[in-house]
Amino acid sequence: MNGHPSSRLLWFISGSIGLITLPHAWHVPPLLIGFFGLAWLWRLLAISRPDWLPNRLALFGLTLAGIGLVYSQHRGIFGRDAGTALFVVALGLKLLEIQGKRDVYVIVYLAFIVAATQFLYEESILMALYIVLVCAVLLATLITQNSVSPQTVPALKTAATLILQSLPIAMVLFVLFPRLEAPRWSWLDADNQAKSGLSDTLEPGSITELSLSPELVFRVKFDGDLPPPAQRYWRGPVYSLFDGSAWKAAPALFRAANPDQPTFSGKTYDYTLLMEPQKQNWVFALELPSAFSAGLRRNELYQLTTNKDPGDRAEYRISSTPVYNTGDINPAESRENLQLPGKPSEQIRDLIAQLRGGETSPEVLIANLMQHFHRENFRYTLNPEPMPERPVDTFLFERRAGFCSHYATAFVYLLRAAEIPARVVGGYQGGRFNTLGGFLEIRQADAHAWAEVWLDGKGWVRFDPTAAIAPERIEQSVNVDLQIASGALNFSPIQLDAKTLTWLQRSRQLWQNVDYQWQRWVINYDTANQQALLQSLGIDDFVKLGYWLVLSVGGLGGLLAWRLLRPNRRRRDPVLLAYRQFCDKLRQAGVDFGPGDGPQTLAQRAKIARPDLADPIERIAAVFIRLRYEPCTAAEDLQVLKTLVRGLRV
Repeated sequence: MNGHPSSRLLWFISGSIGLITLPHAWHVPPLLIGFFGLAWLWRLLAISRPDWLPNRLALFGLTLAGIGLVYSQHRGIFGRDAGTALFVVALGLKLLEIQGKRDVYVIVYLAFIVAATQFLYEESILMALYIVLVCAVLLATLITQNSVSPQTVPALKTAATLILQSLPIAMVLFVLFPRLEAPRWSWLDADNQAKSGLSDTLEPGSITELSLSPELVFRVKFDGDLPPPAQRYWRGPVYSLFDGSAWKAAPALFRAANPDQPTFSGKTYDYTLLMEPQKQNWVFALELPSAFSAGLRRNELYQLTTNKDPGDRAEYRISSTPVYNTGDINPAESRENLQLPGKPSEQIRDLIAQLRGGETSPEVLIANLMQHFHRENFRYTLNPEPMPERPVDTFLFERRAGFCSHYATAFVYLLRAAEIPARVVGGYQGGRFNTLGGFLEIRQADAHAWAEVWLDGKGWVRFDPTAAIAPERIEQSVNVDLQIASGALNFSPIQLDAKTLTWLQRSRQLWQNVDYQWQRWVINYDTANQQALLQSLGIDDFVKLGYWLVLSVGGLGGLLAWRLLRPNRRRRDPVLLAYRQFCDKLRQAGVDFGPGDGPQTLAQRAKIARPDLADPIERIAAVFIRLRYEPCTAAEDLQVLKTLVRGLRV
């Protein structure tokens, strides 16, 4: 095709461009996606009315407007978001100037770039399948562009065949080709996207919001047995500064390192932890991490941090030992964990005296305080009444209803008022076990806060006052599915029965297992994992890697070429086979014709030589010409040709 694209091809291109750009509706600002949508609709209307397309001057004005919009929305044209928006706007503008074959090639190749930018935002298996689908549509567009008789379904089948044939080579390149690590191109990700999760400030409201979120935080696969539910504390930030209503993590810049290193005893759990993208560089290890992979650091608060970009998904190998002794406490650390925003009230001091019962042992005070929470009509609820004034006193002596951060706050406050070092620890507790994949899923709904108390001879010891009020919260964890099904999260008004709920849970587990394997073996296949795999195959330098690449790609390419080019009788044209049988019969009848004679010439000679066969000869020639040279033929024409040839008696 050398002239203007046909209407069929323009519909094809417009449809594929719409599919390519659709996922960017969630990434590109509404003003820019609206600009693209306007150009796209303009192109659709102009398929039947080409005179409606903008002229060169109008197109130049639209181009300036598009660049101006990108610049105004992103304050530039560099970075991931601005670059993606620029390609989307360019794609819309290019739709308005399709004049010939060259423009079709340019717009299809530009669409392939826009398709690739989807992976800068989402790397899920669903997105990968979607991109493969739209790439098949783009390939079908190129096939349609170069077909003498373009047809939609055959073009899509050919595109799907091409993709399937390319998969082996793509897999070899994925495994062997050197990986491009994120730090070398992460400058594209210039914008800091907000992500939910724990922050360095702990307020009751923050935990409430997370407790209603099914968002995945990380997944853990243990080498052996799982730790019991009561030991599944995933340690996060440590809060030691209290202003009366909120806790903050103390700045680590001038923190004095603890002279003692923790000692461990008892069972150790080895596991692989796959972190989802976060906004902080925290890694939530099972308390307390005793060994961990390179790139992780255990700070003086016994929290793991990573030197990787927290916005990327990452996998770590960690060992944790729940029985430990952190050793002595230094004076600065003691002062920090005795800090209070003011003098405790008279009621607080009276309560402490009552709980002490004349004893000075911290263990006695802690035990009596836990009993106090258990016996004195305290309740666990995610919807407590606001307590803006004197929140600790209001909670302890009036409302007596709250959730983990309320109890941890009151617990630590009372101990500090009793001159016992204590602090609040944030993180996650529990997790749901995926029976199909054999791993734990920890979600934002598992967010939790507990307390740590420094005890002489034991170091920092964990106490969870929530367990005194709602032990089922600790033993059974949070069931997000039940919360959703019961309407607690208001995601669905449908009330589900137990059978349907079980089916949904199994389906969700199956899908989560597929996604987990995808994330581990595909998305997480970085340089370190590639080097480990290649070394296990004996490929330990670039020379060997080059040999493997050339041999693998060359071998697969050669095999594919042999498969496509080898003689194959099954791939012979059935129309030609029937026509050759017809020619053979005419030779037997004494008809004289040459190899260069066309079907009409052959039919004329045959009718002169055998006028008694003129009618079937003329019908056979007409059907063959229709099958061979007309763009649209009926499927039954081939059968008619075969029947006529078989019935020809010479």
